[in-house]
Formats: sequence, C-alpha cells, structure tokens
Amino acid sequence: MVSEFILLGLTEFRELQLCLFLFFSIIYVVTVLGNLMIIFVVKLDPQLHSPMYFLLANLSFIDMSLASFATPKMICNLISEYKAISYKGCMAQMFFLHLLGGSEMMLLVAMAIDRFISICKPLHYKNIMNHHVCIGLALFSWTTGFVHTMSQMVFTVTLPFCGPNVVDSFFCDLPRVIRLACTDTYILELLVIAFSGLLALFCFTVLFISYSIILITVRRRFSTRSSKALSTLSAHITVVVLFFGPCIFIYIWPFSKISIDKILSVFYTIFTPLLNPIIYTFRNKDMRKAIRKIKKKHVSPRSTF
Repeated sequence: MVSEFILLGLTEFRELQLCLFLFFSIIYVVTVLGNLMIIFVVKLDPQLHSPMYFLLANLSFIDMSLASFATPKMICNLISEYKAISYKGCMAQMFFLHLLGGSEMMLLVAMAIDRFISICKPLHYKNIMNHHVCIGLALFSWTTGFVHTMSQMVFTVTLPFCGPNVVDSFFCDLPRVIRLACTDTYILELLVIAFSGLLALFCFTVLFISYSIILITVRRRFSTRSSKALSTLSAHITVVVLFFGPCIFIYIWPFSKISIDKILSVFYTIFTPLLNPIIYTFRNKDMRKAIRKIKKKHVSPRSTF
C-alpha cells in the first residue's frame, strides 16, 4: 500500500524553482497579511459592523485558508530534493480544498443575496439581514462546504493505492489522485465531476440571476447611492468571475494532461485569495477610509512620540 505521494510540482528546472520560491513566498505573505488586514479592520471599525462586511471578513478568512492548505508545502518543495507528501497529508489537502472551495462558492451566493436585499429591498434590509441571519448564512456556507467535501472524500479514502504514487501537480489534486488507484475509477471520476459541477452550476446560476436583477435595478436609478452601489457591485462581480473562471475550466477538462491545468490551479489557489483583498480594499471607499482612520489612531501617536 502507498504510504506517500510524490508531487512533481510546477517545473523541473532548478534555477526556475529558486525564482518561484522567492516569488510565491512573497505572494503568500502578502495574501495572508492582506486578508488578515480586512478581518481586523472590519472588527475594529464600528462603521463596518454591517452584514456586507461581516460576510467579507468571512470571505477573507476562507481565502487565507485556501491559500494556506497547499502553498506552504509547495514553497518548501521548490527548494527540496525529495518532494513527497504523506498519505494522510494528501487526503487532508483534498479535504480542505473542497471544504474551502465549496464554502466560498456558497458564501459568494450569500454576499449576492445581501446586495440583492440591500438594493432591491432597502427599506426592509435591516430587518431581513439581522445578526442571526448573517451568522446563519455563514454557517450554511461552511455546512455546504463540509457536505461537499465529504461527498468526495467518503469514496476516495476507501480506494486502494498499491502502485503508482506520482502526482503531476504541486498539490494533491483529487482527479489526479483518483487515477492512481489500483481499481477502475471511471464511475468515481464521473461522480467527482457531477458533485463539483452541480454545486458550481447552482451557485453560478444564482449569482448570475441575482446580479442581473441588481444591475437592472441600479441602472434605473440615477443617484449618488446608486453609483456607490454600482462600485460595490463591480468588486463583487470581479471576485465572482475570478473565482468561477478557473474553477469551471478545471472541472470541464478535469482529466486532461495539458499544462494549463497547473497554471489555472495556481491562479485558483494562490492568486485569487491575493486579488480579493486588493479588489475590496482599493475599490471600496469605506474600507479605505477605515484603514486610514485606524492607521491614524494607532500609528500616528507612536510616530510623534
């Protein structure tokens, strides 16, 4: 029985591995610090204690976790000669990938529902999106992610791995690991595509319908509030496109051998969690204002002292 898997990583060229080590180390640190900044700013600024920013802080936590489930291991492997991961470590990577991926999909739907109620039902917004509803939406997102990953892993952990153990990726990608099993996995491969595809299709459909209705509603209004809402919506839609673009492509061609899969996996697991705090920070006036206020309150007195 296989006790470990060998991860081939992104490249075999030593010089390029060193460059990628420095590059991804910086990207990972910036990603973690950027998402932590959003979480703490939302926590510290009373003006950001609203449903939208509560859900945004949850998104930042998921993004930070999504960047951490495989990136540190990939960075270590770039400067290591023996690029192995234990069987349990491999299963854990696949578990957390689908847990966090499924949770983020549903959380993006929750954020779309929040914007829909805020713009289309502004008079009832505070009554509908109360504290209990926000917590319920966050818990429902995590529950969806847990059910999604368990539907994948309950079949995967029972597979016999008795021969090949080389994974052509920088992390344990579920479709690639399944193909290494010493049994016919055709049905399981179809189930993986079906489960992930149905969840992604459902979330994307709800998001598309919600944002279409919101944009139509916003276009009918010509006020300052509408322009502010349109700016917020553009950030939400950008994040949705960045998240679902690579996700849809990976699961349309999940068992292909083309190298573009690795590029999309890097974008999905590393760059998307980095871009989210950048998008929400630089495109959101309230967030920029809160950062300046906290900086002025906590940094300026020390500097003058």
